[in-house]
Amino acid sequence: MRTITRVAIACSTTLFLAGCGKSDQAAIDTAGAVAATPAAEPAPAPALSLSDVAGRWQARSVPEAGTDTTPTTYVLTATADTTGWSLTFPSGLKVPLRVMVSGDSLITRSDTYASPRRKGVKVWTEASWRRQGDKLVGSVIAHYTTSSPDSVLRLRSEATRMP
Repeated sequence: MRTITRVAIACSTTLFLAGCGKSDQAAIDTAGAVAATPAAEPAPAPALSLSDVAGRWQARSVPEAGTDTTPTTYVLTATADTTGWSLTFPSGLKVPLRVMVSGDSLITRSDTYASPRRKGVKVWTEASWRRQGDKLVGSVIAHYTTSSPDSVLRLRSEATRMP
């Protein structure tokens, strides 16, 4: 009787383990199939060209933080190549820009000029713009030539194409 019990236990255990093994294998196979399937990635944004943004843009930049929410307004003049780019402020001050494209972003850097935000202080700016529909949006970093702790100002910017 002991032999029969042992055989029955051995057979039951073998069947149980075989059933578990198939189940585990199915789970492993399924997990492997899921892991092997790459996730769909969003399509990269199309590269921007200078001719896409050529023209005159009415721009407005506002500080990202702090209590000063006064906008700085200017006209961004853009050409189909890297020459002739500029900022023109309401005072008539015209500031040349250096420009380059990196993927879907437009990068500009100004020469040093008299700040329209801080009287008597010189500033130079660098900006990163992206096209969103019929607008340019981005951020500007103003670098003031001062030794005070607030020598850098970050601004949110938006520009609309002028007719």
